[in-house]
Amino acid sequence: MTPNHFTLAGYWEQGDTISHIVALVLLAMSLVSWFFILSKAYAALRIRRGAPAVQAFWEAPSMQDGVAALTLADPEQVFLPLARQGAAQLKTGGRVSLGGEMGHAAQVTRVLRVAIQNSTNRLEGGLTLLASIGATAPFVGLLGTVWGIYHALANVSASGTVQIDKVAGPVGEALIMTAIGLTVAIPAVLAYNGFNRVNRLTLAELDAFAHDLHAYLTTGERAAK
Repeated sequence: MTPNHFTLAGYWEQGDTISHIVALVLLAMSLVSWFFILSKAYAALRIRRGAPAVQAFWEAPSMQDGVAALTLADPEQVFLPLARQGAAQLKTGGRVSLGGEMGHAAQVTRVLRVAIQNSTNRLEGGLTLLASIGATAPFVGLLGTVWGIYHALANVSASGTVQIDKVAGPVGEALIMTAIGLTVAIPAVLAYNGFNRVNRLTLAELDAFAHDLHAYLTTGERAAK
């Protein structure tokens, strides 16, 4: 059987320090991206399962019962902080503070906006890293390829003879780095787009929940308390 010269082991054996660094960087990028892909996919699944609990919140007989229902159904605590802030507004007394000098509606708007921002930060955590890996991994792999080809041609030039088998092997092995770079980048880009789609849907629901909660807390007898 003819031996296969186009292998990772062959690239590693013939590569120098820079080639090894490129390979290790791609490995690290792959591990980090898959960690975030799997962890955020699990979180997104739990968030989507908990989204219907918003309707259960409005069907609860009291604010406390609604918060209790969200506590059980929203393990990722995306919608729950808004409900807790709303419940806290119902219990707010006459504490002296800068926020306390604002009107009731303005206070509710402020605390709900902060809760939405915190939930948004949780949803978007790690997406910038995934986008960066998806954008840079192909170029890191291309760097490994270019350096590997340069290294192979330098060796051929030093030997003084040109033989196709002496060039094809190292060049083919160097091209593996480009393939690895694409292998790292493609899942990261697909995951980034998928998580963005889920986040847009969740943030739209979160905004609608905040709007309804604001209306509930600033109308009727509740606004006068």
